Amino acid sequence: MEETFFDIDYQIANTTFGELFEKVQFSGIFPDSKTFPDCVPKRAIERILEDYSLKKSNSYFDLKTFVFENFDLPQIQTNDFKANTKNDLSTHIFNLWPYLTISKTEQQGTYLPLPKTFVVPGGRFQELYYWDSYFTCLGLIESKKIEEVENILDNFSYLIDTYGFVPNGNRSYFLSRSQPPVFALMVDLFAKECPNKSATKYLPSLLKEYDFWMHEFERLTLQNKAISRVVKLEDNIFNRYWDNLDVARPESYKEDIELANNAHLKNFEPFRTSNEIYRNIRAAAESGWDFSARWFADGKNMETIETTNLVPVDLNCLLYFLETKIASCFDPNIDQVNYEIFNQKAEKRKMAIAELFWLEDFFYDYNFKTQTHSKYKTLAACFPLFFKIANTSQADRVAEVIERDFLKVGGLVTTLNDSGQQWDWPNGWAPLQWIAYQGLINYGKVELAEKIRTNWLNMVEQIYSKEGKLTEKYDVVNSHQQGGGGEYPNQDGFGWTNGVTLKFLNIHKK
Repeated sequence: MEETFFDIDYQIANTTFGELFEKVQFSGIFPDSKTFPDCVPKRAIERILEDYSLKKSNSYFDLKTFVFENFDLPQIQTNDFKANTKNDLSTHIFNLWPYLTISKTEQQGTYLPLPKTFVVPGGRFQELYYWDSYFTCLGLIESKKIEEVENILDNFSYLIDTYGFVPNGNRSYFLSRSQPPVFALMVDLFAKECPNKSATKYLPSLLKEYDFWMHEFERLTLQNKAISRVVKLEDNIFNRYWDNLDVARPESYKEDIELANNAHLKNFEPFRTSNEIYRNIRAAAESGWDFSARWFADGKNMETIETTNLVPVDLNCLLYFLETKIASCFDPNIDQVNYEIFNQKAEKRKMAIAELFWLEDFFYDYNFKTQTHSKYKTLAACFPLFFKIANTSQADRVAEVIERDFLKVGGLVTTLNDSGQQWDWPNGWAPLQWIAYQGLINYGKVELAEKIRTNWLNMVEQIYSKEGKLTEKYDVVNSHQQGGGGEYPNQDGFGWTNGVTLKFLNIHKK
């Protein structure tokens, strides 16, 4: 994994367009900043830029006309889908899968081709997204689309072999970061559904992904305790979210620059350079929780974002499972050394998670810079239950807090902070409903788990009957409406909502 590769790719996605890119992103031609990076040039970029340089100073030059003459807009397949609300939710989701399934084998603009078909979330998201895919696969399996699940796994293996990790999505501007590492969960899911197909097929990819997350851990010391995605705390190695770049994201270029400028104008503490702010924004994008007060020093303002200072509980639970899955792929009769190495890594991390992140009544992220726990409760606390890391007493306390503070008429709110960000109150998200549900089931909290499931399904069905669609997120406090907040409008489709909803609908049918 060469640093220069990421530098070059950023130039492809952004600075190759130079002044043209910046002018378009600040022009308002496209309300969504992601649109222009996803456009496909109609001819060689060099010719387009030469033309722009010649024409831009002319009095008759119109930027919008120039863009539409030289670029094709990204296509959204679900625009062709017509919902019939007379169909029940299961039928609707089954009928929608083909419109979310894409096959592109050629490089087009910033799009990175994949060898097999894949399922996209929907709306503006017309790429294969990493952590979305696990929750989408829950529904694909319920729809008996096992081949699609295997195709997605094979695509992830291809990405790992090609780039050394699974990018945020298959766009060149995502090649500096990943997302929550759920590949091992997906391998496990597939192996349980198809026991005749060995999970060891994916062992090389699992090992390579592990190397990505643990990159340079050997250089850590108590004085130099954080490098890239690894953090050393006493004799334990933990992981954090990171990004290999510290510049404005191409897909949110205007928003990032304006945020950094605003942070300096308002003198938000602590003062940081724009590059430091960009790095923390990008790291939060790697978390998948983009954005949440979870990452803000003051719990309110994104200008105080400090993602890279935090050791997240959910990420480390996912790395624990990756270690256990790797261990299980080694036959102790053939390779006892690696079998024991990864079992020991997993056991050590498990013990460290239960100790580091626990405080009185809940699991919290840990700020290694201040050596204190985060002050903010979030549904990330359910991950130690999902992976059976919590002890019985911890699970009891987490369940009490979830029922008292997080459970609402439409399911679970993500955090208790009303910051205006999309991963905060009053929004609920399908993936976290599933993590919480299954985590509570693991500890016998069936009544509470079923209440979450019922509330979520009632809300999804209510919105579906009214609007004929499933959406990216929901307002679970006021369950008659879609969720809001964030950098872009609520998207419909929607992969992981379809997956979790279908899993919830069928959970008692087997």
